[in-house]
Amino acid sequence: MGASLSNLTEGASGSAMGPGLGDIPESCVACVFLYLTPPEICNLARLNRAFRGAASSDSVWEKKLPPNYQDLLDLLPPERYQNLSKKDIFALLSRPVPFDDGNKVVWLDRMTGMVCMAISAKGMLVTGIDDRRYWSWIPTEESRFNVVAYLQQIWWFEVDGVVKFPFPAGVYTLSFRLHLGKFSKRLGRRVCSFEHTHGWAIKPVRFELSTADGHQASCECCLDDTEQDEVTGNHKRGCWIEYKVGEFIVTDSEPATEVRFSMKQIDCTHSKGGLCVDSVFIIPSDIQKRKRRGVLK
Repeated sequence: MGASLSNLTEGASGSAMGPGLGDIPESCVACVFLYLTPPEICNLARLNRAFRGAASSDSVWEKKLPPNYQDLLDLLPPERYQNLSKKDIFALLSRPVPFDDGNKVVWLDRMTGMVCMAISAKGMLVTGIDDRRYWSWIPTEESRFNVVAYLQQIWWFEVDGVVKFPFPAGVYTLSFRLHLGKFSKRLGRRVCSFEHTHGWAIKPVRFELSTADGHQASCECCLDDTEQDEVTGNHKRGCWIEYKVGEFIVTDSEPATEVRFSMKQIDCTHSKGGLCVDSVFIIPSDIQKRKRRGVLK
């Protein structure tokens, strides 16, 4: 029905095969790129000069950035982003941008340009965290913050957090990232100890979130429910698992949205321990749905 792809990539000049991709005006290519994802745009940029030019156009990458991307840039020193093209700004913001003394990071999803956030355990209020009889900090490469809080044993377990940020309009999912057991490396291999892991199958942990404009969500889950493991095939011990707390809706980035969240197991009839608390994720729900399969709902 037509020329092959190799013929299409050739220009019309010097060829009897007719027009090719090289003859498409750069402005037309840019219009098409508005409907493609950033990875697709970067792949097509290798085809020819017109595609490379369109793939570097500010008008294309302006549409891939969130409307309030300047709020993210304001977290960085001005010299980091001054005189950058919109494409380079997108690349810059696709990497974690730390704030709040490095206890929180925000970044753009590379497929959608949506805003994502992670909050370290160091950025939350953890009951008894300063008492070495109960808690300790474990340095690790398994956390984007390079450290997690490890609970040896406690009776009253409570973790609270709050963040105020100009999230763009959308629906967001909040999850806690937890790990049953203490992990380490031995002879280059990852090993887990469950010496202190106890108490999480007796009563469920209660997760909650609320926003200043009235959105609320809560759920309960036994962190060490072995019967559920047999049914679903989930292995809760020795693995990082994201426990979904719920969703909240943002209608506008101004004013900034305040989100409060917590996880509690305050039944003092039994002790519990052997748990690592890494972080809380706030991710657009559309991204969360296609994310890794380890999320418990």
